[in-house]
Amino acid sequence: MLGKLGVTGIVGVLLLLVGIGLVAWHQPIVALGIALAFVGVGLVAKGLISNVMSAFGFA
Repeated sequence: MLGKLGVTGIVGVLLLLVGIGLVAWHQPIVALGIALAFVGVGLVAKGLISNVMSAFGFA
């Protein structure tokens, strides 16, 4: 999975984790909400991409 992300993707994931960690240090409940929102957006994006790829016959 890390090979598919590339350097930019890995840096983005690290920045995301550092940002959530910084918020969690001050407000743990808010950080949990932010993390759940990012997971939800990721799942929606995965579903949309899977549907588009299957519509074009790639999946």
